[in-house]
Amino acid sequence: MPKTLDAAPPRRATRRAAWLLGPAMVAGVAYLDPGNVASNMTAGAVFGYLLVWVVVLGNVMAWLIQYLSAKLGIVTGESLPQLLGRRIHRPWVRRAYWLQAELVAMATDVAEVIGGAVALNLLFGIPLLWGGAITGVVSIALLLVQSRRGARTFETVVIGLLVIIAVGFTAGLFFAPPDPVGVVGGLVPRFDGATSVLLAASILGATIMPHAIYAHSALSRDRFAPSEPTAAADLEAARGVSTPRLLRATRWDVTIALAVAGTVNLAILLLAAANLTGVDGTDSLEGAYAALHDGLGPLVATLFAVGLLASGLASTSVGAYAGAEIMHGLLRIRVPLLARRLVTLVPALAILGLGIDPTVALVLSQVVLSFGIPFALIPLVVLTSRRDLLGVHRNRPLTTAAGVVASVFLVALNAVLLWLVFSGG
Repeated sequence: MPKTLDAAPPRRATRRAAWLLGPAMVAGVAYLDPGNVASNMTAGAVFGYLLVWVVVLGNVMAWLIQYLSAKLGIVTGESLPQLLGRRIHRPWVRRAYWLQAELVAMATDVAEVIGGAVALNLLFGIPLLWGGAITGVVSIALLLVQSRRGARTFETVVIGLLVIIAVGFTAGLFFAPPDPVGVVGGLVPRFDGATSVLLAASILGATIMPHAIYAHSALSRDRFAPSEPTAAADLEAARGVSTPRLLRATRWDVTIALAVAGTVNLAILLLAAANLTGVDGTDSLEGAYAALHDGLGPLVATLFAVGLLASGLASTSVGAYAGAEIMHGLLRIRVPLLARRLVTLVPALAILGLGIDPTVALVLSQVVLSFGIPFALIPLVVLTSRRDLLGVHRNRPLTTAAGVVASVFLVALNAVLLWLVFSGG
């Protein structure tokens, strides 16, 4: 009886399972970008433990969304932008869709480049504009690693930065742990005025990032692409690994990545809630750094700044990767790496050059991201539920229902935010 694709010896199977992990860890960096740091730090400093539930809820929804994105790339061998580019037949509709996705990519770069610039300023005193330029140059170098050395090497570099991020942002909790009663109380869903809704939308925009949805499908496609161009129906045979096995490994990949990202995001909010609530000036990254330096010592503050730098460097490369995929998939054109990078880098550098408050720009960029979520999430849920596209791997009814609930919740939150802002509530 011939062996199936999954019939490997136990030790070899273990090695192979580990080899299948990685794309979600790269996509997960998007959940730890400087926008997350600014949103969670501001939420903790202003409202204490009030918005803990938003971070937890966002991470739960993110697990489902990132798994669906990865599944789409694995089963079809195409990214979400590619599939949308083929299915949106009217050119003006496709261009309009690309424009909103491009604005989301720009908002992403604003957060990531500014975060890197602030970190370089805190650590080395480099002016913000030059720090932003350095962050952009490093992101180009990381993209060159991805294009010339392959997906695996790129993953290794980004995961290394992810470890630095995790250490940098969680170290402070060992010196000043949060109040357990406050943490439990923060799990009760509630708001406290328009500002708390704004920050909730910012946290969700930073957690469930549209460009991460676009990117994860492309990362999974690239990671498991056969050596030769292959039709979707023949992908399993060309890969030498069964699709069910890939999907099982992907569920573990997403679980590990989101467990890391969720823990770090929660740690940032709890660090601010436990140590920065009521302290003047802590609604900015520079103020939070100064308060941590004065309250917990230079070691914790330096680790925080190093984590912020690693966050900016890693996430901006993933954001640029997503931007290139969005342009290729929706406009069906390929743009030189440097030109593509400048499209989203220039607005971030302009904000730094104009002297706009970095933390305010970071938080507002995350709100822009939250408005881009439905345009990525709704098509993702629809496409992954289609039998003609995913066949036996299409969503189960309960999965589709969960995706619909997440979409409705996010759209409703944005509608409430708009009403509060424009009504002055």
